[in-house]
Amino acid sequence: MQRLTLAIEDFNSVFIRLPTSDRLTFSTLSVLHTLSRTGPCRLSDLVRTEQIKQPALTSAVAKLERDGLVERRPDPSDGRASMLSLTAAGRSVVSRRHADRVQGLRDLIDRLPPADRTRLLGIADVLRQIVRLANEKPHGRSGK
Repeated sequence: MQRLTLAIEDFNSVFIRLPTSDRLTFSTLSVLHTLSRTGPCRLSDLVRTEQIKQPALTSAVAKLERDGLVERRPDPSDGRASMLSLTAAGRSVVSRRHADRVQGLRDLIDRLPPADRTRLLGIADVLRQIVRLANEKPHGRSGK
């Protein structure tokens, strides 16, 4: 498990730094990515998913609003709260970043031997399953 963990950590370091056309902070991009995956949500929901303190997240969201990437609307279930969602410009940033990462990853994978490319592409479903399991319920140390 140690070897797998190190490999994933090293891969993540490479992956999140693949060149992209948009120059935004990691926290800002994470908020945009989360909103693109989950749809509209409250700031309190983002505090849980983004793992940064509320003042920092509030500041990041305010900047995203000023830049026209995120908008607030009243929460239909609670008029005192607001829901955050991506604007068309925000969706465009997420889409461009995804396309940039696809190309960057493709360039790296193309340098692998064919058998390794096939093996690597085959684990996408396993990774999706791990993400699904992580999202099903809170996880902690299992002692295993």
